[in-house]
Amino acid sequence: MKVSAEQPFEIVYSLFSHEYLGLLFESFAVQLDEKGRLSYAYQNISHVNAKEFAAGLDDMDYKLIKWMDDMQQDAVVKKFNTKKLKAKEFLRKIYDPKTENKIIQEQIEIKLEHIRAKILEHLPGKRLFEMGNDGYPTWKEIEILPDKASVLFHFRRNEDNTHYFPTIKYGGQKLEWQYKNAYLICHEPAWLVLNGQLFHFEKNVDGHKLKPFLNKKFIVIPKSVEEQYYKKFVKQLVASFDVYAVGFDIKVERSQPVPFLCLSELASTPKKDLFGNDVGESEEDRIVFDLQFNYGDYTFRAENKVSTNVEVEKIGDNYIFHKVIRDLSKEKYYTDFLDKLGLNVKNGRISQAKSIGFGWINANKSVIEDLGISIKQAVNAQGKRYFIGYAHISVEVRENIDWFDVHALIKFGPFSIPFQKIRKTLLQGKTEFELPNGEIAVIPHSWFVNYSEMFAFMEDAPSEGEENKLILKKHHISLAQQLQENNLVQLTLSRKLEKLKDFSQIEDYPLSPYFKGELRPYQKAGYNWLRFLNEYKFGGCLADDMGLGKTVQTLALLAHEKEQNEGSTSLLVMPTSLIYNWELEAKKFAPKLKILTYTGTQRIKDSKRFAQYDLVLTSYGITRMDVDILKEFYFNYIILDESQAIKNPGSIISRAVNELHCRQKLILTGTPVENGTMDLWSQMNFINQGLLGSQGTFKKQFLLPIEKHYDVEKAGKLHAIIKPFILRRLKSQVATDLPEKVINIKYATMTPEQEEAYEEVKSYYREKIVSELGLPGLKNQQFTLLRGLTQLRQIANHPKLTNKAYEGDSGKLENIIHMVRETASEGHKVLIFSQFVRHLAIVREFLDQENIKYAYLDGMTKDRQGQVRAFQEDDSVKIFLISLKAGGVGLNLTKAEYVFLLDPWWNPAVEAQAIDRAHRIGQENKVIIYKFITRNTVEEKIMALQERKMALADGLISTEESFMKSLSKEDIEALLE
Repeated sequence: MKVSAEQPFEIVYSLFSHEYLGLLFESFAVQLDEKGRLSYAYQNISHVNAKEFAAGLDDMDYKLIKWMDDMQQDAVVKKFNTKKLKAKEFLRKIYDPKTENKIIQEQIEIKLEHIRAKILEHLPGKRLFEMGNDGYPTWKEIEILPDKASVLFHFRRNEDNTHYFPTIKYGGQKLEWQYKNAYLICHEPAWLVLNGQLFHFEKNVDGHKLKPFLNKKFIVIPKSVEEQYYKKFVKQLVASFDVYAVGFDIKVERSQPVPFLCLSELASTPKKDLFGNDVGESEEDRIVFDLQFNYGDYTFRAENKVSTNVEVEKIGDNYIFHKVIRDLSKEKYYTDFLDKLGLNVKNGRISQAKSIGFGWINANKSVIEDLGISIKQAVNAQGKRYFIGYAHISVEVRENIDWFDVHALIKFGPFSIPFQKIRKTLLQGKTEFELPNGEIAVIPHSWFVNYSEMFAFMEDAPSEGEENKLILKKHHISLAQQLQENNLVQLTLSRKLEKLKDFSQIEDYPLSPYFKGELRPYQKAGYNWLRFLNEYKFGGCLADDMGLGKTVQTLALLAHEKEQNEGSTSLLVMPTSLIYNWELEAKKFAPKLKILTYTGTQRIKDSKRFAQYDLVLTSYGITRMDVDILKEFYFNYIILDESQAIKNPGSIISRAVNELHCRQKLILTGTPVENGTMDLWSQMNFINQGLLGSQGTFKKQFLLPIEKHYDVEKAGKLHAIIKPFILRRLKSQVATDLPEKVINIKYATMTPEQEEAYEEVKSYYREKIVSELGLPGLKNQQFTLLRGLTQLRQIANHPKLTNKAYEGDSGKLENIIHMVRETASEGHKVLIFSQFVRHLAIVREFLDQENIKYAYLDGMTKDRQGQVRAFQEDDSVKIFLISLKAGGVGLNLTKAEYVFLLDPWWNPAVEAQAIDRAHRIGQENKVIIYKFITRNTVEEKIMALQERKMALADGLISTEESFMKSLSKEDIEALLE
């Protein structure tokens, strides 16, 4: 019968018995009569039509209705009924003894029990009825009692057997519930209907433990199975519920938990590479912290969060049940306290590398012991015992004449350990050594973090009679100062050396009268810095931005050296293309310097001649060939310009310059890091040998943490060590008299033919590279990747770069042609850079067709200066085509107003150098840069990756890491999407 939602009604819930599914609930709307009583008009409601009766529903009603829908036969069989039978037919098949499926029956019952428990938990406050046989939903009302009933399980043991039965109390009154037609609606937990009332129970009693007694007074346990029954069933009952026993004892232990951390070892596991392959090395052995609690004579692990534990003891013919009631809230207090101290034992156990774990003990032992938490060691099969007392290190650094003396005191409890022994252990990467009492001491992780660089850089004293004395070279001053700032060492410095800590405090040195010209304020500050390094015999790296005048600052220093050290000779090594520029600049700013240009096939190979000059200019190529001649002479200064030429420490030129002899060293570069962090080591080791330790030490201490793990803290330490010896100023910081530089991105869209060519090559390499990623070794994969990405970049420019037979157009070339026409017609001068000479050839072909005059420079150009002069001085030459390798350094092109970068480079620092050909001192125009990028190609993805990969390297010297080396598997797949 339809119920009107416009008239008074009430929502009720009704219980009925399903033929197969047992007791189920249904929801109904029942119309009320004029006296507010339930009428015979009712309507079944579901979550589909419930909103029609919204006036009588609250939030809980909506949930109850949905849960009841979920237990109806159509909803229950949906998951299992793969053959799409009617629900009734499916259930008949599943429950028929001849065709039954016990597994599905069990799964259905688990689901229904879960829903019943959820419904019953939320029914209080609602009206519940038993449904009549005729389907009438409000046949007999069931009162839902508000409080929980209690169950007491009784055991009476005698000589022959044990009687077992439960009693129920509600409100302190014992219930007569057996043989009363009581029934269970739900078993887990138990909900019992008795005399029209619905009972639920304390401690979530399982209904299966009550069901046998609905029509039975007690159960008899025969003597023959008594022991097994006691140790399994009765033990579990005693642990979970209230039990009254006659004939055996139950002893209850109630006490406060006494916490302790149990230490045990965990075997090391092999390290994996990026692709999950074993790399041979093993991680540091680990220690396991296992939080446990003592209650009297009983011990429980924190991960076993059971409020009550029972053990059964049989003495003769008697049984004793030992019941321990745990204080889980107190146990949680200890767990949370340890978590706040950095030991996350919320799951009971945690494993840590030994150095970290024992470092934690060293830092927190007194705190946890004050709280009553002790530390115990598990018995080791080898009888190994660890020292778990207090470990302490104190280091004092004192300035000596030529170095710092290092004094260190190491203590493990009562034992003072020779510092040399600890140092060797640290350098070997080991964490353990044996104490005099046989215990194993583990060096705390914090010592590795705080002192590893210092320990790596320390050396034995060179003086005789000081065999056990350790020293630190003075060029490690910043490392000592950083440790002092962190209260890790006591440092004693002279007032003068303190100045190196703050560049701004360096005194003002006068310029030599041999220097002709003026220095801008920042250039004068650079000269002061060079003089300060000279005074302390430190090597330096002048790494100012391109165009800020590294040449003139160096010439000011060399002029001073001529004045102070008449008769001494300095050597200046550079790329061949820069020699002529240095000759011109020296004549202009230091005309009194006697200069020998040691180049060409006609050079006189006699080192004695060098003494007749103040400055010898030569190239890296000549140095490599004539190293045996050059190393015969002791120079005053050896200066390397564009010192990134020695970035590879294993190269012939790098080895050659390190064989030369001099009093002082200086390097000049705008990009000290081009490929990776090792570039930095090579150049820093040249100017201050040992500053960054050995090559192997540097790789372990800095290169791997920075390049592989993006360790910002290590990058910061490296920066601190090199900071006093690298001076880098950006145009934005110091050259405020430079005009504005504007960078624009000019995006192009591929033509259909170009896109087809691009996709064909991309698909080929994607399949090839991704299939190679799972193979061991990365060199071949990197070669394939580089080759593939290079081809894709060339096609993004113009497919003709890879396929001379290509007949179609290029979207980027169309953009370039448009921009060239526009700028040239307006009389502007433009630099056009590309690293692909074939790309320049395509642009050159267009310029020839249009009769646009241009200068051109690539690696084959003989008259470089002639091309530069034509662009700088001839107003009719508006365009300068330049290849990256030929024109990246050594050019002053201040007449340019526009710079076109035709393709993005792996190294953004090189891109910046190209821009700096125009944006440098002497430029009077605003410089506008256009970067041409082809959309939906690898060019866009390279730019995005550059921004992410540059973050750590920027923290060193504002240059980039090796782009290829830093690519992860995910990066490679993204590039080839």
